[in-house]
Amino acid sequence: MNQLQIEDITVVILAGGKGRRMGGQDKGLVNYKNSSLVKHVIDAISQQSDKIIINANRNLDEYSAFGYPVVEDTLNDFQGPLAGFLAAMSNVSTDYILTMPCDGPVIIEDYVNKMKQGLNESTADLAIASDGSRMQPVYALIPLKLAGSLQQFLKTGERKIDLWYQQHNFTLVEFDDSELFTNINTPQDLKKYS
Repeated sequence: MNQLQIEDITVVILAGGKGRRMGGQDKGLVNYKNSSLVKHVIDAISQQSDKIIINANRNLDEYSAFGYPVVEDTLNDFQGPLAGFLAAMSNVSTDYILTMPCDGPVIIEDYVNKMKQGLNESTADLAIASDGSRMQPVYALIPLKLAGSLQQFLKTGERKIDLWYQQHNFTLVEFDDSELFTNINTPQDLKKYS
């Protein structure tokens, strides 16, 4: 059984994507309900943790203005969430990272605690959120001890999160409120959820 504490975890907000489906816009900085998407995420998650970093590859000054450390991918050309995981792992002092996307503005009040509890109640190495029917792979609690494995996986040219997870013992943490996994990927999504 794990005995993980909140202070062992750094929350990583993933904002390093190309925003292809958003017409190439930097999604974290897209205006949503009179603020940027990432600001909604920061406001909600900062109620649960004071250890937060942002993974971004563009507009670094704008992200830095939120007052949290900003880390860039070490891999070039927007290699996806796993590259963000690895960049974060190289820049935190805690034993675990808890990842979440910048384009998921609905954060439930006990996200950090529930993920921690889910891992503590298992014998797994990492925990991945689930909406009850599907794994939500960018919502994950991952130990830094897996950084070497992740680096090797990325060196092979693979980028699929699920394939990397399958190499490890993981547990799924179920969230009843599937609104947590509302993703704003396109201008249509923006209209729908605004």
